[in-house]
Amino acid sequence: MKKKVVIMGAAGRDFHNFNVFFRDNPEYEVVAFTATQIPNIEGRRYPPELAGKLYPDGIPILPEEELTSIIKEKKVDIVVFSYSDISHNHVMHKASEAMAAGADFWLLGPESTMLRSEKPVVAVCAVRTGCGKSQTTRKVSDVLRKMGKKVVVIRHPMPYGDLVKQKVQRFATFDDLDKYECTIEEREEYEPHLRRGNIVYAGVDYGAILREAEKEADVILWDGGNNDFPFYKPDLQITVVDPHRPGHELLYHPGETNLRLADVIVVNKVDTAERENVEKVKDTARCINPEAVVIEANSPIFVEDPSVIKGKKVLVVEDGPTLTHGEMAYGAGWVAAKKYGASEIIDPRPYAVGSIVDTYRKYPTTGNVLPAMGYGKQQIKELEETINRAPVDVVVIATPIDLGKLININKPHVRVTYELEEIGTPTLEDILKERIK
Repeated sequence: MKKKVVIMGAAGRDFHNFNVFFRDNPEYEVVAFTATQIPNIEGRRYPPELAGKLYPDGIPILPEEELTSIIKEKKVDIVVFSYSDISHNHVMHKASEAMAAGADFWLLGPESTMLRSEKPVVAVCAVRTGCGKSQTTRKVSDVLRKMGKKVVVIRHPMPYGDLVKQKVQRFATFDDLDKYECTIEEREEYEPHLRRGNIVYAGVDYGAILREAEKEADVILWDGGNNDFPFYKPDLQITVVDPHRPGHELLYHPGETNLRLADVIVVNKVDTAERENVEKVKDTARCINPEAVVIEANSPIFVEDPSVIKGKKVLVVEDGPTLTHGEMAYGAGWVAAKKYGASEIIDPRPYAVGSIVDTYRKYPTTGNVLPAMGYGKQQIKELEETINRAPVDVVVIATPIDLGKLININKPHVRVTYELEEIGTPTLEDILKERIK
């Protein structure tokens, strides 16, 4: 008898776990995926073209809210939890729900899900969303290129469109972002790499993606999403922690796994965190993973024209996932507005429309800032309308992309960017030169 399985996910880790563990496994029948976190991903099917010969009709993707009824109606044997940046407490609530409905509850670990590459793999991960993975990945990319390596970046999945078309995505130019109809969230991750001349792969089938990337790479650079652990077995794993959220490194799944797996732990944002919290995070890192190298780093911010902010009433737009999944109440935009003398940071919530209102309701920890939500054309329009309704002098935008080129903003706006700046030695360059020959 085949064991009946439901995979709980958010259009990323869930598809990968299916592809590498369940797709061609005759011992199991995956009867459904459940979906959460990302708008408008439920109500679809994982297509037969990707699901394999055992699933000629594909697999339905259903709302997570229906988990209990799915387990009972389908007589499900196993529920596999497969998404990231969830508190340990919340994961166990889901386990309790699954078990009470009659199913076992599984977590698939690195050895069951990591693929091996014939090329060296450097992975950048984190203990929470918004720690600074992206700027760390950019730094690693710059170092590897300086070493003369051809870097191919493989980004954690964000397949929110046509899954068949997104099976293997290769981004070499900015035109490719339009070709694949990328969301704001995707553009935020891909554009900085494209500006550096890096090839970026992403998609749904990470076995197929790896085979293509290996054809043109000296080094594979895994660019993690949320706080998930890598899809590929790394030769060097770098995990970023955030002293603005001390203690979170032990409270979220699978962020603690990344802390324990790390070869290098980067304590980021030291320049804007309380020293006491920096030391707390470092003490935890050394206690949990005493073999890892611990590096402190600043996250300096850069503003195109700081004088535009001084004395003005501003709206701050921050990276969306940092505020939502990451539960941060502010980001680099808020820091820049304070640093450069904004007279007032207005609360955007009274001016929010459509799904932006729903975002604030779903993520109540989001502070007096606007998350740059853009998971589809309609949501991008609602983000634009929210910004344009706000009665401010200037919009301070701290997203990794130039949002002003993607939407029409009816008032002056200024960009905030940020990079990684290590403190002392060893640096990431020292470590990479030693480990990546």
